[in-house]
Amino acid sequence: MTAAIPEKVRARWVELVEEIELHRRHYYLQDKPVISDAKYDQLFRELQDLEANYPLLQSADSPTLSVGGATAEGFEPIEHLVRMYSLDNVFDDAELAAWRNRVERDLDQVPTYLGELKIDGLAVDLVYRNGILASVATRGDGRVGEDVTYNSQFITAIPRALIGNPPHLLEVRGEIFFNLTDFDQLNNEVIAAGKSAFANPRNAAAGSLRQRIDRREEEIVKTAANPKSSESKLNSLRSELAQAQRILNLLQLTVHGIGEVAGLNLESQSQAYELLGKLGLPTSAHYQVGIDPVEFIKYWQARRHDVAHEIDGVVIKVDSFELQNKLGETSRAPRWAIAYKYPPEVVQTKLLDIKVSVGRTGRVTPFAQMVPVKVAGSTVEM
Repeated sequence: MTAAIPEKVRARWVELVEEIELHRRHYYLQDKPVISDAKYDQLFRELQDLEANYPLLQSADSPTLSVGGATAEGFEPIEHLVRMYSLDNVFDDAELAAWRNRVERDLDQVPTYLGELKIDGLAVDLVYRNGILASVATRGDGRVGEDVTYNSQFITAIPRALIGNPPHLLEVRGEIFFNLTDFDQLNNEVIAAGKSAFANPRNAAAGSLRQRIDRREEEIVKTAANPKSSESKLNSLRSELAQAQRILNLLQLTVHGIGEVAGLNLESQSQAYELLGKLGLPTSAHYQVGIDPVEFIKYWQARRHDVAHEIDGVVIKVDSFELQNKLGETSRAPRWAIAYKYPPEVVQTKLLDIKVSVGRTGRVTPFAQMVPVKVAGSTVEM
């Protein structure tokens, strides 16, 4: 018999859904988060716990059942050949052990595990046809993403053509990101130009990839054709375009998965990474197969600042594709992979004010306005 849902619990569920959707818009569509990743994870976990205790609360459009966010306006939608998923998170050894127990129980064996770094970047989907890049898209809602193929031509880290003997069709998943040195240089230039600095490398990468380079080029053509336009305005537009293209050129790519593929018979994640590297695609230099998950997590927690880019944890995967298929996926994440997120940084700041926001149901929610402070790479101000 299903337990009745107390009104207080239902009200908290509505409040959490509204708050999480608000922060998703800030994060995925505006590339400007206003809370730390750790705080978002805390809200999301609370929502998951409520729905686990009261299953009737969960609706088809609950954030716990969806992937990422909607596509931003201004970009053509592009459907992924194979759906892209998010990852479920664990935050301590007990939660990791619970995940492993479920995996090993369902498989009736201890599988070979693969570990890799969890890059804090923007998930993308690349499709190669006959070895030639055909499209690049953001993850979007997992089924449909934003077509950023035009901008990808300025990202030298994305191969335009594969080498070796590529399959007829290859869909790969990866992460677009800035190395920390490039991010710091970019922010210095942005500040020098009198503009607001990017909060963190992930948001800088997302915002940069979503620039409308094509519209900038169209504006230059129109301005050049207008006899009333000044040379200084034209030069300014050209300078801004060159800067935007240069920023795209600083972006990096690491591939970490395969979607649709034709003409290949791959048996494991590690075998796929070896092949992708031979085809000229950038794979992580830090993945490891046959790991003890706990030891892998500890190793990189002590060295998380030794790599050139930001990481917020590691990802543990079942290596065998056959076993991955046996485990399957939920509506939002694979059961054969888990992200272990490292503890967040703790900092102090100053409270400036207490304000309120009103949700669509009329519920008034107080929130704090603080002196902006960096937490785990993100600038937080409320």
